[in-house]
Amino acid sequence: MCGRYALFRWNRDFAALPGFPADQQAQWNISPNDSVLMLRAAEDGERTLARARWGLTPPWLTDLSKTPAHARAETVAEQPMFREALRLRRCLLPANGFYEWRGTQRKRPYWLTPGEGSSLFFAAIWEAYPVQEQVWLSTAVITQPAASQRRPLILDEAGQAAWLDPETPLHVLQGLLAGEPAALRERVLANLVNDPKLNGPECLTPG
Repeated sequence: MCGRYALFRWNRDFAALPGFPADQQAQWNISPNDSVLMLRAAEDGERTLARARWGLTPPWLTDLSKTPAHARAETVAEQPMFREALRLRRCLLPANGFYEWRGTQRKRPYWLTPGEGSSLFFAAIWEAYPVQEQVWLSTAVITQPAASQRRPLILDEAGQAAWLDPETPLHVLQGLLAGEPAALRERVLANLVNDPKLNGPECLTPG
């Protein structure tokens, strides 16, 4: 399961998007419940960024301890928690890569990325949760089965455009949800990243 990822590098075009926070800092070890950047389509069709909590919080939710960070690609269209957001509130989460733990007795962390210096976008859904006069945004990553794990659904440029387009029909979305897992490079890491409070380049120390 993708429980951690990182966004520590971005290009000028990305930083020029509407909504890019002026105080955005590198995040080397993002965990559920953290504040993350999400990319959405605005009403005029332009792409815009916003901060959101990683843990989906629909406005009808009463138990705020149950805010899922993930939604399964196989069932997201049917699950009451997710199906309306899939239809109306789709977004992308930018990342440079994500972490995966493998093993039985002693799990080892791995870093997965399309390549050095590359970026990727996870398919995700979002919700707005009103609290008094403020509206909080939240998000969940779509995951798919891959290599005996569950990994984020990573979309290429065409898939990103279709995912963000509010006019994309359901059968096209279902095709994206059933897509082949992305080809990724991986390397084993030292156990430093096991500490969720660690937020620096040492998270990627080779093992």
